[in-house]
Amino acid sequence: MSTLKIINARLGDGSGNHELYVENGYFVAAFSPTTSAWQTLDLQGQLLLPGLIETHIHLDKACILQRCHLHEGTLSEAIAQTRAAKATFTEEDVYQRGAQVLEKAIVQGTTYMRTHVELDPQIGLIGFDAVRRLQADYAWAITLEICVFPQEGLLDNPGTEALLCHALENGATVLGGCPYMDSDPHGHIQRLFELAVRYDCDLDLHLDFDLNPEGMTVHEVARCTEQHGWGGRVTIGHVTKLSALPEAQLMALGRHLAKVGVQVTCLPSTDLFLTARDRFHNKPRGLAPLAPLHACGVTCSLSTNNIGNPFTPYGDASLVRQANLFANVSQLATVAELSQCLAWVSSESARMLRLKDYGLLPGCRADFIVFDAHSPAAVIAEISAPLMGFKGGRQTFSRPAGQLLRPQTVSRLTPA
Repeated sequence: MSTLKIINARLGDGSGNHELYVENGYFVAAFSPTTSAWQTLDLQGQLLLPGLIETHIHLDKACILQRCHLHEGTLSEAIAQTRAAKATFTEEDVYQRGAQVLEKAIVQGTTYMRTHVELDPQIGLIGFDAVRRLQADYAWAITLEICVFPQEGLLDNPGTEALLCHALENGATVLGGCPYMDSDPHGHIQRLFELAVRYDCDLDLHLDFDLNPEGMTVHEVARCTEQHGWGGRVTIGHVTKLSALPEAQLMALGRHLAKVGVQVTCLPSTDLFLTARDRFHNKPRGLAPLAPLHACGVTCSLSTNNIGNPFTPYGDASLVRQANLFANVSQLATVAELSQCLAWVSSESARMLRLKDYGLLPGCRADFIVFDAHSPAAVIAEISAPLMGFKGGRQTFSRPAGQLLRPQTVSRLTPA
């Protein structure tokens, strides 16, 4: 690990001319007495922020759009099209597509990522084995946390649970779920909690993914979280049903989720693309309402979910772009609101993933990025791209600012 002295840094609170010290991959208050040499990084007033955190992405099924045929753009079509494409996956195929996304994410400033990996008797361990390789090969630039989940169902798909258990015993650290894919969603949820307790792992569930407020399973998740004492270890993603609730009902549910410790991830690009397909006019936005949930005390995050597949045909792995999209659709514009959007891809995401060494203080891992922006709010408002990034104090990428190449001005007094 490099020994690094950072000078003339501007921090997120607006203050400038800061000096920070990095030794053995971590920020320190000062170099140890035996340190006699270091590199100096002069930021010349540029903005220094901790690395961004992707809390919910699917590397195993990224970049397959050219293998699929979109007609309806619905969730059911996306599941069916991906299931068909998945039949042709090989470990090397998953590895190469996942690497494409990881490299994009790294240069967009992401230093930590939780990726969901599908396990079922059809795909077996192909995706898991590929992502395990990616986890090792890209550790120099990004920390990859693996969440295994039963996209094709759990109770109704014999053999899936054994695969999940195998993965949790061989490198996966988080267990996911898709209750809407089983005939007994509550039984699906209950079984996942039993497995989470057995393996002492966090849970991250795809949940309540439509705009009908009826049939919500979030209450069962909250009940099981409280029953098993799993507060702060349970995340629910999508939950677009929450956007269909009246304010009083939403706020009451938000306070309950905060009390029992259920966290919420919004996935703007996917949720905007897939939901409200049955509406021609007055289409609802349909995103999980993070601002009121945050006001209730719920830990929230924004994330990418999918890139280049039937669930989301778009994406460049920029969390700043996702935060800007959410701010735009949710009509968030004040400095405080935009700064909060940045927190939902950084500090709040770190809290969600229970990262203890995140930040810029002494003792924190030296994962940081640099922007040419005057404030954290401006990063989101202007969709700023990071100029450089560091993992454990080692530089992982550089992105020089664009430069105009103006034509030379020819003086009229110059002889022809």
